[in-house]
Amino acid sequence: MKRVISLTLSLTLIASLTAGCGSANDKKSATTSSPTTSSIEYKGTGPITDNKSAKLTILATNSYYTNADLSQAEIIKEVVKRSGVNVEWQLLPPGNYQDAIAPRLAAGSALPDIIKLPDMDPTMKYINGKLFVPIDSYYEKFGVNLKKLYNGEYAGLKASLTTPDKKMYYIPQIGLGKEYQPYFMVNMRWLNNVGLKEPTTIDEFTNMLKAFRNNDPNKNGKQDEIPLSIEKGYIGKSFGPMFGLDLESRFFADKSGKVHFSYFEAAYKDYLTYLNSLYKQGLLDPDFATTTRDQKISRFAKDITGATFDYSWQMSQSYSNQFKDYDGKTPIVKGIAPVKNINGDQYYVGRNVGTGIFGISRDCKDPELAFKFLDFAISDEAQTLYNWGVEGVTYNVVDGKKVYTDKGKDNDFIQKYGINPVNMPSIQSTAMAEGILPAWHVQVDKQISPMVKAPWPAVYSLPEEASVESQYLTDLNTYIDEMEMKFILGTESLANFDKYKDKLKNMHVDELLKVRQAQYDRYVASSKK
Repeated sequence: MKRVISLTLSLTLIASLTAGCGSANDKKSATTSSPTTSSIEYKGTGPITDNKSAKLTILATNSYYTNADLSQAEIIKEVVKRSGVNVEWQLLPPGNYQDAIAPRLAAGSALPDIIKLPDMDPTMKYINGKLFVPIDSYYEKFGVNLKKLYNGEYAGLKASLTTPDKKMYYIPQIGLGKEYQPYFMVNMRWLNNVGLKEPTTIDEFTNMLKAFRNNDPNKNGKQDEIPLSIEKGYIGKSFGPMFGLDLESRFFADKSGKVHFSYFEAAYKDYLTYLNSLYKQGLLDPDFATTTRDQKISRFAKDITGATFDYSWQMSQSYSNQFKDYDGKTPIVKGIAPVKNINGDQYYVGRNVGTGIFGISRDCKDPELAFKFLDFAISDEAQTLYNWGVEGVTYNVVDGKKVYTDKGKDNDFIQKYGINPVNMPSIQSTAMAEGILPAWHVQVDKQISPMVKAPWPAVYSLPEEASVESQYLTDLNTYIDEMEMKFILGTESLANFDKYKDKLKNMHVDELLKVRQAQYDRYVASSKK
């Protein structure tokens, strides 16, 4: 449910990063600060304080939709109001979020009270840098809602967010594991016009794209069709499984438990050869390196593209409804099952349910208040607002059940309103999706979701493992990303693939594989307990 965007930060946004709860000279331990005076005993519901001067600064991502500002979204304002805390938001575009806050975290001064991290801190870089306070004591005393989650279906998430020395630092944002994940979507009218069925093999998929290029599927008498419109960030996630690779997680374990680095496998050359072939034949969007979702939506609206890869949500909400005669009952742009890969398997790769984490910075003067706010933010009360909105506006209760209003089903309205916000530790809900999406969309996802495979598990690195990763992984990732584009575009010959692999060996890929093998073995062992 994301619109991936790339925006240039304005001076105003950059300046907003300089505001914070503490200061560069304020090194007083957050855990020893005096809590905000309040007569309210926190029990997991709002308000969490009756002190009208209680204030928190929060740095997080803004909406993935360019027409929405979550600091002004009614749902967010309602959650904050019920908490009783004054919140100063510092929200940045998600496309630049990691690059924008990395220097700030590296400097480690004047940090806001609560920060949404740019990643899951797999090497414990921020923990070891003591940028965030441990939350164990607050969890035991005030973690009413977090305990409810961890004692229920998300016990595994608690394990993945507990460090090897048994401490916790972060509060999770939770997504769906298999349901409503990204997959290939096809213009069903084009498919019918060229006389084909949904592809089930790589060859059939290629033939479909060729038919879209050659056979005037939009029936306008012009050769203006773009067979496949796709964003650069989705290339590996979409085509990797066709070759048995997890190019997003980068590492994967085979059926025997042996760990592999996807970009070092022989099948990776097959993947590159195939993508290069699509590019040379004009079957792949020639501008895929810079294509955005806005452009894909525009192309469907103009009926000049036949297929894409995106999150399931967009299938009906952004693509099918671009057609003026779309009736909400019959799909026009529809998700298809994964094609059989070179090993005979058939799957898409999903994502871990932990989609983000929030930490309480060491500069926060009242970490107790900050923890209570985050715990309240994952309460049933708050989740109802995130997933359903406000009664009478986005939903009504009919015969004891919540039912979305017309506004609640209007994607443009609910994004501005703050449904499923990315700046809070929200929990995505299949009930929410099924209440908003048309019946055909729900049915398509029920057919595809069993074919979604779990990604590489989230595991914290031990100190010696983190040392290896920090020493080699960044340079390795930079190199493979650069070479992937060169191989696909043909600016680097695939005849040099062995030289590429030799370079990976020189960049210590074998040592990284040993680290990942040890981590995977720990994960498997802990899963059996």
